[in-house]
Amino acid sequence: MSGYDDELDGLDGVDAAGAEVLDLVVPGTLDAIRVDRVISLLTGLSRSEASEMVAAGAVRVNERVVTKGSTALETGQHLVAVLPSPVSGSVEPDDAVAVDVVLDDEDFAVVNKAAGQVVHPGAGQLHGTLVAGLLARYPQMQALSDEGLSEPLRPGIVHRLDKGTSGVLVVAKTVEGLVSLREQLASREMGRTYLGMVEGHVAEERGVVDAPIGRSTRTPTLMAVRADGRPARTGYQVLERIEKPQAMTLLKLSLDTGRTHQIRVHMATIGHPVVNDPRYGHRRDRRLGEDRFWLHSRTLRFVHPRSGEDVVAGAVPPPDLVALMGEVKDL
Repeated sequence: MSGYDDELDGLDGVDAAGAEVLDLVVPGTLDAIRVDRVISLLTGLSRSEASEMVAAGAVRVNERVVTKGSTALETGQHLVAVLPSPVSGSVEPDDAVAVDVVLDDEDFAVVNKAAGQVVHPGAGQLHGTLVAGLLARYPQMQALSDEGLSEPLRPGIVHRLDKGTSGVLVVAKTVEGLVSLREQLASREMGRTYLGMVEGHVAEERGVVDAPIGRSTRTPTLMAVRADGRPARTGYQVLERIEKPQAMTLLKLSLDTGRTHQIRVHMATIGHPVVNDPRYGHRRDRRLGEDRFWLHSRTLRFVHPRSGEDVVAGAVPPPDLVALMGEVKDL
């Protein structure tokens, strides 16, 4: 059930908030029935798929994760299960989807993703994704899925950004581009820097958060620092401490790894959540949307797949983020 494994362990930028969640109070008609059968009955998933969900830690009963499909439910219990994303089918090109191309090359394209835009289809959104717009503009990307090099719903996708994150990401158009860029990402040769506004004043001028990240045992739709998680390392540097309208710190952030929600989890862990983060933060700002937080992918650095030359591409923060920066300039 590869789709669900990827939902758990996805690359940087998977938006778990977009996952479909089964959330209900167990009715009397389901009393004493094992949890994997209940999930199968209610979702249409096979029993084996439901069992894999349970074993993967995606199901909790009364806020406790259950890992055995044979666990019998009781009337009145609170059942929450994170459902797998669809992995079959294909994406229909959609020229109505806006694609802001920063750098266009035979082997790749660097695009400036808008906040609120989902990179590829998933359980939370099947249409209007960035991939649909890319396929309309670059139909050759479809061949990467047809040849089995990319998953059907993610042709050419090298890495991702959360739905609420804006900024640059690179996608591949050719086999050479896909192989090279994936290798650079896996070997940490691809440089990625972000701008992030966090709550409060960060005391140190620079630092590194080195803490493993895994799926939260309390809330499966969230990530958390866990001793048994995957290695994760985020560097940060203070650019500006802001007093008004509230105490905030603008940071330059760099990723040594790319775990799901990595920056958001790490900043919350050190007591400085990303401003307006609806899942890991506290403080809200009416100038940003409900699911929009202050995080922007500022620059990408990688080696050209064919020429070997260094490629640097970036995008300045959009107006909604600039509005919270006060007098900060030259970003």
